[in-house]
Amino acid sequence: MVFSSATFLFAFLPVTLILYFFRLFPGNEKKEISKKNIILLLSSLLFYAWGEPVYVLLMMLSILFNYLIGRDMEMHRENKAKMRLILIAGLAFNIFALGFFKYSGFIADIFSSESDFTAPSLPVGISFYTFQIISYIVDVYRGTPAQKKIVPFACYITMFPQLIAGPIVQYGDIEKQLYSRKITSQKMAAGIIFFIRGLGKKVLFANTIGAFYTEVSALEVSSLSVATAWLGIICYTLQIYFDFSGYSDMAVGLGKMLGFDFYMNFNFPYKAKSVTEFWRRWHISLGNWFRDYVYIPLGGNRVSIPRNIFNILTVWTLTGLWHGAAWNFIAWGALYGLLLIIEKFLLKKILDKIPSFIRHAGTMLVVMIGWVFFSHESFTDAFTYIKAMFGLLGNPLTDSVSAYLLSGAWLSAVIMSLSAFGFFEKLPRPKNFRINTAVMTVAYMLIFILSIAYLISETYNPFLYFRF
Repeated sequence: MVFSSATFLFAFLPVTLILYFFRLFPGNEKKEISKKNIILLLSSLLFYAWGEPVYVLLMMLSILFNYLIGRDMEMHRENKAKMRLILIAGLAFNIFALGFFKYSGFIADIFSSESDFTAPSLPVGISFYTFQIISYIVDVYRGTPAQKKIVPFACYITMFPQLIAGPIVQYGDIEKQLYSRKITSQKMAAGIIFFIRGLGKKVLFANTIGAFYTEVSALEVSSLSVATAWLGIICYTLQIYFDFSGYSDMAVGLGKMLGFDFYMNFNFPYKAKSVTEFWRRWHISLGNWFRDYVYIPLGGNRVSIPRNIFNILTVWTLTGLWHGAAWNFIAWGALYGLLLIIEKFLLKKILDKIPSFIRHAGTMLVVMIGWVFFSHESFTDAFTYIKAMFGLLGNPLTDSVSAYLLSGAWLSAVIMSLSAFGFFEKLPRPKNFRINTAVMTVAYMLIFILSIAYLISETYNPFLYFRF
C-alpha cells in the first residue's frame, strides 16, 4: 500500500483516524495515549502486511529482540563491558538481517558469477526501519533510558507514516512523543497541508515527468541522441526529487495528524551551490544518521587529514551501499565521497570566489551525472549514457524522440524546476489573514482534486525509493 493510492486515501487513512481520535477514556490523557499507541501499532502492522504479509513476522521478531536488547542493557547499566557485548549482539543481529535480505545475492555473485544462490525478496522498508532500530539500541547504550513498555517501542519501529520510506527518525527525537503528544487544530491543519503538498508533488509532478523518463529508459542507450539523453536525465532528476520529497512531505503531514513532529527530509536541494550543500539539503535524515552513528564514532573531523579522508570515504561508500546492493550504487556513493573531499580540502577557497550561478550550474551538472549512475543497473549503460550526453557516440544532436520529449515535457519541466528551486515559496501572499487562508484553502483543495483525478485516470504510479 502506498500513500498515493485510492485504498490508502479513502479506506485505510479515514478508518485509522476515526479509531485513533475516538475517545475511550475522556479526561484521562495517559490512557488515551496508550489507546492511540495501540491503534497506531495495529494499523501500522496492517499497512505493512498489505504488501508484505510474510515479512510482518520478521518485523515482529526484530521488535521483540531489540526490545529485549534495550531492556538487557538497561539492567546492566553499571557494567560497561557487559553493555558493550549486548550492544554488539544487537548490532550483529540487525546488520545480519539487513545483509541477508539485501546483500546476500550481491555477495554470492562477487565470489562466484555462476552461483546457484537465489537471493530472498527484499522486505519493503527494511533499510529504513533497521536504521531506526540501530538508532535505538545505540542511544540506549549511550545513556538514553530503554523503553519499559513494548507497545510504544513497537510504534516507533512500525509507525506507518515513515515505515517504508522514511524520513529516518532517530529514537532520541521521538522518545517523549511516544508518551505525550498533543494534537491541536493548527497541527492537524499543518499536517493536511503537508500531506496534500506531498501528494501533489508525487502524483502531479513526479508521475507526470517520470513517464517521459520511462520512455527514454526503454530505448537502447547506445542509440540516444544528445538532446534525448539530456532531456531524459533532466526528467529523472526532477522525478526522483518530487517522488521522494513528496513522499517525505506526506510522511511529515501524517505524523502531524497523529501528533508527532518529524524533521523535514528535504530543503530545496537543487538550490545548492556545492556538492556539500546539496547533501545538507537532500535526504537530511539519512545524512544525520550517518553523521551521528558512523562519521562521529569514527572520529569525524577531529582527527588527522588522512583519517578524516578515510572517514568521509567510508561514510559515503556505505551511503551508496545502503541505497542498493550493486556496484553502481557503491560507485555513486564513493564518487560523492571523493567530490566532498575535493571540495573540503582543495576547492573550498576557490569556490567562494566563483560567481554564484556558475557554482549552481556546476553542482547541478555533477548531480545529474550522479543520477545517471544511480538510475542504471550497469556501469556499461551508465558510461554509455554519459557519452551520449556529451556527443561521444557519434549520434545526432537531435532526433524525433527528443522533439517529442521537448514538445510534451517542456512546460512540466519548467514549472517543476521553478518549484524545485523554491520560486513559488517567494511569491507574495495576501497580508489579510482571512483572504490568505481562503486562497490557500482553495489552492490545496484544487491540488487534492487534481491528484485524485490523476490517480483515477492513470495507472503509472511508481515509487522509486521502494527498492531501497
